[in-house]
Amino acid sequence: MALMITDDCINCDVCEPECPNEAIYMGPQIYEIDPDKCTECVGHFEEPQCQQVCPVACIPFNPAWRESREQLMEKYERLQAEAKRS
Repeated sequence: MALMITDDCINCDVCEPECPNEAIYMGPQIYEIDPDKCTECVGHFEEPQCQQVCPVACIPFNPAWRESREQLMEKYERLQAEAKRS
């Protein structure tokens, strides 16, 4: 699963710089997570860093975007390959 940011977000700006995949960005009203870039930090860390730093615990797993650990690792590897080409 990718992660998502709920309406409880207070726009504190602590999650965005913690994302190793640059999946977090400012949306129209609150921060949002691009599920195509979110690997739940698989490949980088043991736990999602945004969840670790969020002071209001508003970053749950997105039930609409289910992925296995293997799929998340494949996404991580794809994103790393794309970053090297850029």
